[in-house]
Amino acid sequence: MSNSTLPAATQELVKIRASQINGCAACTDMHTKDAEHAGESQVRLNLVAVWREAKVFTEAERAALELTEQGTRIADAAGGGVTDEGRSRGRGSFGGCC
Repeated sequence: MSNSTLPAATQELVKIRASQINGCAACTDMHTKDAEHAGESQVRLNLVAVWREAKVFTEAERAALELTEQGTRIADAAGGGVTDEGRSRGRGSFGGCC
C-alpha cells in the first residue's frame, strides 16, 4: 500500500477495516496503534467498524472503506465482490485508482 495514491490516514483506515472483516485481532490492534501514532483520533478509530452510520468520515474515506469491504469479502460471497457503483465512487474520489 505504500505506493498507493491514497492519503496515509486513509490507508490506515483501510487496513483497520480489512483486519476487522478478516477477524484478525493482532492486525486490528497493530493498524489501530499505527493510526493512533500517526495522529488519528480515538473517536474515528472507534467508528471504523460502523463507518456507514458515522458522520466523521469524508466522502473519499467512505469510498475507500466501501471498496475495502467489497474487495475483502470477495471470497465469502457477501456481495459478490467490488460493484460497478463502488468502483465508480473510488475513481471519483481517487482519480482512477480503481
